[in-house]
Amino acid sequence: MQSRLDKSPVATWWWTIDRWFLAAFLSLMGLGIVLSFAASPAVAERIGLSSFHFATRQIIFTIPALIAMLAVSFLEARQIRRMSLVMLCIMLVLMVVVLYIGVEVKGARRWVSLAGLSIQPSEFLKPAFVIICAWLFAEHKRQPDIPGNLFAMLLLALVISLLVAQPDLGQTMLVLGTWGVMFFMAGLPWFWIVALGAAGVGGVFAAYTVFPHVAARIDKFLTGEGDTFQVDMGREALINGGWFGVGPGEGTVKRVIPDSHADFVFSVAGEEFGLIMCFFIMSIFAFIVLRGLSIALKEHDDFTRYAVGGLVTVFGLQSAINMCVNLQLMPAKGMTLPFISYGGSSQIAIAVSMGMVLALTRRHPEKRKQMGFAFSQRTIAAE
Repeated sequence: MQSRLDKSPVATWWWTIDRWFLAAFLSLMGLGIVLSFAASPAVAERIGLSSFHFATRQIIFTIPALIAMLAVSFLEARQIRRMSLVMLCIMLVLMVVVLYIGVEVKGARRWVSLAGLSIQPSEFLKPAFVIICAWLFAEHKRQPDIPGNLFAMLLLALVISLLVAQPDLGQTMLVLGTWGVMFFMAGLPWFWIVALGAAGVGGVFAAYTVFPHVAARIDKFLTGEGDTFQVDMGREALINGGWFGVGPGEGTVKRVIPDSHADFVFSVAGEEFGLIMCFFIMSIFAFIVLRGLSIALKEHDDFTRYAVGGLVTVFGLQSAINMCVNLQLMPAKGMTLPFISYGGSSQIAIAVSMGMVLALTRRHPEKRKQMGFAFSQRTIAAE
C-alpha cells in the first residue's frame, strides 16, 4: 500500500484516482473473461477451432487493454487533448482507407488489416471525437468569438459521412446521440434542440428508405416476420434462465447462435447465471454512467465536464443498445457490450476511453481550489 507521504507518480496516481470507477472497470473486464469461457467454446467447436480459442484470445486482448487504460489514466488533460487530436487524425485517414481496401463483412467495410492485425477504426475514433468536440465546445464557451460550435458541427458531419459510407448506422446513431448530449451540456439553444431532433427523425427515415438491410431489420422488429432467429433465441435464453439460471455450461443458446460470444453474450449470461447476473451487469453500467454524469455536473472546468459526460454517455448508450437488442426491445444491431463481448478493437478502444475518464476525474485539490476561487470571483463580478 502506498503512503500518502510518498510523492512518486504511482503513489500520487493511487491517491488521486477514482477507485470506484477503477473497481467497476476491472469488474467488467473480469466478467468478460468469465462469460467468454461460458459462451465461446461452443462457437469455437462449431467452426472447427479449439474449445478455448476465443476465451484465450479474450484474455490476450484484456492484457493490453488493461495496460492501455492504466497508462492513459496517468495523463493530464492537456496530454489527453493532444493524444486525442493525433488519434482522431489517424483514424479519419483509416476510415477513408477502409472504404477502399477494408475487409468486407456482410456487405459493410469496417475493418482494415495492418501488420496482420484487424482494426476497426470507428471504435478508436469515438473517444478521440468526444474529446476534441468537448474541447471545441469549451473553447467556444470561454471565448464566444472562437467558432468552436461550428467546427464541432463540421467534424460531426465528416465523421457521420464516413460512418454512413461503410455503412455503419449503429455507430452513426451512437456518435450522433453522444454529440447531442454534449451539445446540450454546452447550453445549446432550443432552436438547435428542435433542429437536431428533426434531423434525427429524418435520418432514420432516410436510412429506412436508402438501406434495404435497415428496412428489413426494422420491419422484422415491428412485424415479427422474417429471419429473427438470433434475437428470438436470445430472448428465449433469458426466459429459460429464470432468476438463477440453468447453471454454468448448461445453456443451449450458445450452441445455436453464431454471435453468442459477442453480440449475444448478455443472453448467455442470463440463461446460465440467471436474471440476477443480468441485473448485476446492468447495475455496473448504470453506476458508471450515473457516477460519471454526477462528477461532470459538479466540475467547474468546461472541458472536463463535457469530456467526462460525453465519454460515459457513449459508453452507456453502447451498452444499452446491446442489452436492448438481447431483450428484443429494439431492432437487431451488431454492437458489442463494453468490456464483456469478444473483440480486440472494441476492448482496447473502450479501455482507452475509460482511461481518459479515470484521468479526467482524478482529484487535484490545489487545482480545483484555484478553479473554485476563480469561479466564485466571476460570479461576484457578474452580480
